[in-house]
Amino acid sequence: MKYHELQVTKQKVGKRVGRGIAAGQGKTAGRGTKGQKSRTGSSAKPGFAGGQNPLMQSLPKLPGFRSHKIKAENVQTGQLAAFSGKVVDSTVLAKAKLISNAYVVVKLIVKGDVAKNITVKLPGASQSAIAALEAAGGSYEKTERLPRPVTTTKQKD
Repeated sequence: MKYHELQVTKQKVGKRVGRGIAAGQGKTAGRGTKGQKSRTGSSAKPGFAGGQNPLMQSLPKLPGFRSHKIKAENVQTGQLAAFSGKVVDSTVLAKAKLISNAYVVVKLIVKGDVAKNITVKLPGASQSAIAALEAAGGSYEKTERLPRPVTTTKQKD
């Protein structure tokens, strides 16, 4: 192997800034004059916008923003009087038109009395609603929200 046949990759040497006018990066060392970013130790946290509300905080406040969180529909304990001695779940409540459909998140809250023993199977219930159910001889069982059925469309040939 000869000297001119060597495969050498050049290593870029970093500029030594702030070492005088002759070095090319002297005096302000490429930072400009004055200001927040010219000072040593200055590093604003990610998203910082100089005291203005950062973009990730202002986006949810803008018009047209829609939250993707599923809101729960509430059912009151007084509305369960029609279902005495039965198992109450989201499908039963949907048929009784107490909730919009059987696939929403439903939460049981206290408003009204629970007359008879009822078994409730819902995704959510307040502590006081569970206590009111158990005081009347009923029970509560936490279940998952019913998934929407998958519909398949047949393609015409």
